[in-house]
Amino acid sequence: MKIRLMIVDDNEEFIREATAYFTAKPDYEVVATALNGEEALEKAAAVNPDVMLLDIVMPKLDGYGVLEKLDKSVRVIVVSALSAGSFVSKAVNLGARYYMMKPCRFEQLEARIVESMKESAASRIKNKSLEEKITNIFITVGIPAHIKGYQFLREAIKMAIDNPDVINSITKRLYPEVARRFDTSPSKVERAIRHAIEVAWNRGKIENINSLFGVRVYSHNEKPTNGEFIALVADKMLLESV
Repeated sequence: MKIRLMIVDDNEEFIREATAYFTAKPDYEVVATALNGEEALEKAAAVNPDVMLLDIVMPKLDGYGVLEKLDKSVRVIVVSALSAGSFVSKAVNLGARYYMMKPCRFEQLEARIVESMKESAASRIKNKSLEEKITNIFITVGIPAHIKGYQFLREAIKMAIDNPDVINSITKRLYPEVARRFDTSPSKVERAIRHAIEVAWNRGKIENINSLFGVRVYSHNEKPTNGEFIALVADKMLLESV
C-alpha cells in the first residue's frame, strides 16, 4: 500500500518540490497540499493522510494550531526554519513525531516518514517522551537547536539508549550510523557533535549541567569527550526509566 502524504506549507516552491519528489516514488501518494493551517485541517479531515509534512509559520492558523486540532492518527513531521529549542519542544509536546529544520534533504524526510510508519502506539508514546526529555536536557545545558550537532547528538543519544554497547564502538558504529541517517560523513558527525558540546561549555552553563546530573561532573576547564557526554545523558535517561 502507498503511504498517503499531505504537505502543508505557505511556501509554494517547497510544496512543488516535495510533491514532485514523492510523486516520483512508487510507495507514496500525495493526497493533498495546503498553504495555511485552516486549509490543512479541512483537507486532512477529508482525505485522512497517513503522514503530514507541516510548517510552523503560516497564515490564518500556524503549525502549532494544526497540531492541537489535528486527528492524532495522522503522523506529523514538522519541517520548519524555526530552530530554537523551545520551538522544537513545543512541537514535540503537541504530538509531532519529528522536527526537521529547513533546508533539509528530501531523502532525510523520506527516512523519517518510513520510521514514523513503523512505530506502534506504545513506541510512539515512548519516543514522544524520549524526544521531550532530550530536548529539555539540551535546553538546560545550552545546546542551540540551529546547529548541525544538535540533531546528530540527539540521534546518537537515542542510539545509545537503545543499545548502550554502541558507545564502545563510537567511531566504527555510532558515527557511521548517524552519518547514514543524515546523508553525511562520519567525520562531519564527529566534528558537529564536538562543536555542540563546546558551545554548551562556552555558554558557561556548567552549573546547570552539574545540577542536571545531580553531581559535580565537570568544571569550566573540563570538557567531556563526545562519547562521555553521550553516555552520561543516555545513562541518566535509562536510570530514570527503571
